[in-house]
Amino acid sequence: MLTRRRFTQLTAITSASLAVGRGLGAQMGMPAASAPVIPANAPPADFTLNIAPYLMEASPKHRFPTIAYNGQVPGPLLRMRQGHPVTIDIYNHSAEAEIVHWHGLYLPVETDGAMEEGSPLIAPGASTRIKFTPDPAGLRWFHTHTFAGNDMRKGQYTGQHGFLMIDPDSGGVAENPARYDRELFLALHDWGGSMMPSADGSAMPMYEVSTINGKMLGFGEPIRVKQGEQVMMHILNSSPTEVHWIALPGHSFQVVALDGNSFAYGSIGYRMLRLAPAERVSAIVEMNTPGVWVLGEVRKHLQAAGMGIVIEYANATGAPKWIQPDNLFWSYKDFAWTANANLVPTQQEDVTEIPLTFDSKFQGHGNPERWTINGKSYPDIESPVLHTGKNYRLVMKNLSADDHPIHLHRHTFEVTNIGGQAMRGLSKDVVLIPAQQTSTVQFTANHPGNTLFHCHQQDHMDHGFMMVFHYA
Repeated sequence: MLTRRRFTQLTAITSASLAVGRGLGAQMGMPAASAPVIPANAPPADFTLNIAPYLMEASPKHRFPTIAYNGQVPGPLLRMRQGHPVTIDIYNHSAEAEIVHWHGLYLPVETDGAMEEGSPLIAPGASTRIKFTPDPAGLRWFHTHTFAGNDMRKGQYTGQHGFLMIDPDSGGVAENPARYDRELFLALHDWGGSMMPSADGSAMPMYEVSTINGKMLGFGEPIRVKQGEQVMMHILNSSPTEVHWIALPGHSFQVVALDGNSFAYGSIGYRMLRLAPAERVSAIVEMNTPGVWVLGEVRKHLQAAGMGIVIEYANATGAPKWIQPDNLFWSYKDFAWTANANLVPTQQEDVTEIPLTFDSKFQGHGNPERWTINGKSYPDIESPVLHTGKNYRLVMKNLSADDHPIHLHRHTFEVTNIGGQAMRGLSKDVVLIPAQQTSTVQFTANHPGNTLFHCHQQDHMDHGFMMVFHYA
């Protein structure tokens, strides 16, 4: 589980930290307002995103001024067909330069949505049109990718997140939906609060409430189901910093995909789900226990903060029920091949290893703490060089006391070792690296261009936990 050590880490932003802030396009050698404008005679786009101020009401007593897409949290569900090009118009009605990252897609750097790679920012009051061909199929998402620092009204602390579903191209043949009867899209997020000072002068993000789809438990509409229904639940952890554990008492999750990618076993039954920031889980739940239930955070203090939603069977009445699990359990190895020794990585594989050591530097006395990869913080960091078509193994030694949700842009990787447990066959784009252990992932360098690698915690990114891989 993610530790709370970072509560003593994040400090107020100084001019020095701003100089390396990702919000400054100057470090990329490009102006903030470099996104191309939408031509006046352009045909209608397939999708439109409006980035604008929004007053989110988690409950009648909890309202948060934020920034959102199309006046809703989460943003609109964007549904696309793999391999079929789309155009998206993006309008920035906010007061800050913005950018939209298309998380988990194989996109060129100019549209991926990370200024560190070379994607352009959208200036306040400006607009842009982007075009891309959706790939790969599966549950992806889109979100802001800007610097926040200690301002919890910016970056991933806002409501700028939404689901992106890329359906596989069936060649014109209709998909068979018989495996499930309906789909639900559920976004977990933490809101409000402030950076609280600690004894050593640093600061920590302390949230006020936690929500599912922007509502606290008891204040949104219940999910109404029928006995016998097979419900596909697509769950996203869009939290800026928090790992979340989710359960539905009396029911089991048949997990069919992690980060939008299916796995060898077809489905695995689990009583609870763990999602690190930016992870997604797709699971089918058979509605076979009539009643009124709470689908929510397993840890009591976070469910009390609001992270839950009511599941209500037809004709069922009464107060929502919750049964507290005895313990927390989740393991990546259950979704990978571990029994077949022939699938365990060997030294004979044609793979180049890239050693990456994660740690932090506590500078104290009002200076911001820096997160480091191989002893250096972004942007003053040595970048690995990749060769197209070659295979690479990232050997990640986490010296810190925190777990880290690691994300590699524009690629999918295979998880090959977590804390000493070898495995194969598990494809992801975010993986939680345990504290004080060594873990590995492998990928093929098959998408040329600058490729961002980072911890998906907003506070860690803002304090240097990033690097850019360059293709030769």
